[in-house]
Amino acid sequence: MTTPTGRTLDSRGPLTRSTLFAFALPAAPISAMGLPLVVHLPPFYAGTLGLGLTVVGTIFMLARFWDVFTDPVLGILSDKFETRWGRRRHWIVLSVPIMLVSVYMIFMPPVAVTAVYLVFWLFVLYVGWTLLTISHMSWGAELTPDYHERSRVQGAREIALILGMVFVLTLPVLIEMTEPENVASARVASMGWFVLILLPIAVGLAVWKVPERPTKPPVHVPFKEAVRALVSSRPLQVVLAADLIGGVSGGLVASMFLFLAEDALKLGQYSSLMLLGYFLSGVGFIPLMLWISRRLGKHKTASWSALFNAVTIPLILIIPPGQPLIALGAWVLLGVNMAAGPFLFRSIMADVADHDAVITHQQRTGLFYSMLTSTSKFGAAIAIFMAYTLLDSIGFKAGAENTPEVLDSLRAVYVWPATIISAAVAAILWFYPIDEKRQEANRAILEKRGLEAAATAIAARTGAPSDAQSSGVPAD
Repeated sequence: MTTPTGRTLDSRGPLTRSTLFAFALPAAPISAMGLPLVVHLPPFYAGTLGLGLTVVGTIFMLARFWDVFTDPVLGILSDKFETRWGRRRHWIVLSVPIMLVSVYMIFMPPVAVTAVYLVFWLFVLYVGWTLLTISHMSWGAELTPDYHERSRVQGAREIALILGMVFVLTLPVLIEMTEPENVASARVASMGWFVLILLPIAVGLAVWKVPERPTKPPVHVPFKEAVRALVSSRPLQVVLAADLIGGVSGGLVASMFLFLAEDALKLGQYSSLMLLGYFLSGVGFIPLMLWISRRLGKHKTASWSALFNAVTIPLILIIPPGQPLIALGAWVLLGVNMAAGPFLFRSIMADVADHDAVITHQQRTGLFYSMLTSTSKFGAAIAIFMAYTLLDSIGFKAGAENTPEVLDSLRAVYVWPATIISAAVAAILWFYPIDEKRQEANRAILEKRGLEAAATAIAARTGAPSDAQSSGVPAD
């Protein structure tokens, strides 16, 4: 495909490193905004700005469910409307002003805010964020039809995501070292400015440097038939089921991490160091996970990755309190394959979209990725409820002294649900039906259709019969 600057994108050969870098770069501000939304903004609005825990907790929960509703709607829009830029890039550009305005209003709010203020701007922020995320993931799925190259694309995106979280995690530390008068406001504002500066630069570079591959215009399929294809798709069911319960597992450990690190493991100021070690380990081992997936296949690698989690998470039970070096070693080990599941799931979903296109003659990549983001978000929402219900059931008191028995129970509810769920994810993914051979067969069908459509279009312009017409062979 020829780009606006005259460059072409080879759909067969591997993507260059510069192309991968430019494509992946917007993922850094995406994750740099996502981490504060979970960790820093709720206590900032509840405590510093005085809205209260109950009000802020309810608002952020409603915003998460609003996001689940908008995901499929924006995914369908992303699939449906094309411009001369392609199918995805104009949506990414459109998301930027929505993001910039809402990030400024959320991260740098006026001194006095109301619940209505937070609801409005948080919902606007989630619309822009969803549009950007779904379009970016769908664009990555369509950059290449190759089974393994798709893992490379999503691996590059995962590296950018993790690095964005690492950079934004260092900002609170730097802010606290300067000791401003209002540490909480300065900390949140610094993360907002990080997103405001990096987002337009990253998106501009990606849109300028990375072209889109041409995609066949979608053929109209009756609504009932389209829904039937989704409901009956076993590959889709496997990926969404694994992602849903994997989201529950990830949400459980994330929502209880600070309680575990500070109360049970007595790590104090070293708690954030555990997260940095975890994320950096994830970045460092992505090349190894790509190498393994080329030899075992994507779904088998994701299955072994989940089994690795099930085996290593119980190590937390034997970490002695007050030993940050031992704890750091455990979290570095846990982080070895922390990125494997997310980027392999996204790569696998691209193959599911191709499988669907073979059946329905429609390219619905955006819809499929919106379903993937919805299941993980729904899983995370369930996890928050589960985590705090479990903590309440064992008698844990946040910010208070807890007995050794309660702290032992805290370790147990942190470890065993996540361990069981990880084993279940491994079992589900092991029987995923699309391997490399099946994916190559699907791509051959789709490419044959593309060639036949091109031949028909040329014949219509010239008046000559196409090869399929002249041979009397019906199109696939």
